Amino acid sequence: MEQPNSTVSVRLSSLAAGATAQLRKLPAGGTTFLRLREMGLLPGTKIKLVRRAPLGDPIEIEVRGYHLTLRKEEADLIEVAPC
Repeated sequence: MEQPNSTVSVRLSSLAAGATAQLRKLPAGGTTFLRLREMGLLPGTKIKLVRRAPLGDPIEIEVRGYHLTLRKEEADLIEVAPC
């Protein structure tokens, strides 16, 4: 799987709506993150932050052709490299 070229990592929650990034790192444990991996969120996967709810939580991302919503606290734990 292709690895991001950028050395800059940011939290998924800090991306602006419409921004794209490559996933760098997910937390190692927890049922939520095991489920995210099963749905295709793996290092190197390209994602797009589609939009945020009016109060900033949850966020909607596009990954592998489908849309997924995450709580802001979950997105804070995911590292991405902006593209």
